[in-house]
Amino acid sequence: MEKVIKTIDKNHKPRLLLHSCCGPCSSAILERINEYFDIDVFYYNPNIDREEEFYRRAEEQVELVKNLGLDDEIQVQVIKYNHHEFLDYIKGFEKYREGGPRCFKCYRQRMERAAEFATENKYDYFTTTLSISPHKDSQILNKLGDFLSKEYNVKYLFSDFKKKNGFKRSVELTEKFNMYRQDYCGCEFSRSKD
Repeated sequence: MEKVIKTIDKNHKPRLLLHSCCGPCSSAILERINEYFDIDVFYYNPNIDREEEFYRRAEEQVELVKNLGLDDEIQVQVIKYNHHEFLDYIKGFEKYREGGPRCFKCYRQRMERAAEFATENKYDYFTTTLSISPHKDSQILNKLGDFLSKEYNVKYLFSDFKKKNGFKRSVELTEKFNMYRQDYCGCEFSRSKD
């Protein structure tokens, strides 16, 4: 990512589609890269098991952009909730442990939809907030992003947003803006049993 940023002319910022899992995870990322890219946020998360939870996170995403003072610059695209789309996609992988093959399929579903949208809407780059999580392997996400970039003919912004205290900064911004920060990734399989 740093190599790409060094080549950018801030007067001609490339368009970046940022797939976002939630506002808290996107907070430090938007703060860090907004000056280098013309960003739109792509909120596509069919993995979230409850519709209320999906829209609560979506509202937090929109509110974050306002709190950062970027609502005149950044559009948030909220893709309609459809959990059945996720369940169909991961069918047969339900019993895998958290962080295993089911999660990789989930990453692919969301990142592929972002790559497709980026291509259709002529973005220069796409990337995802997922690498900010200490629970997500950025190497796997970057390999997937690289593969999808070739398949959809759109550049992928390689990243490991947890580096340089990215995750820590996202926690600070979440507290500063009094944001809702969920305690599970999204699907019913990742949620702790009550």
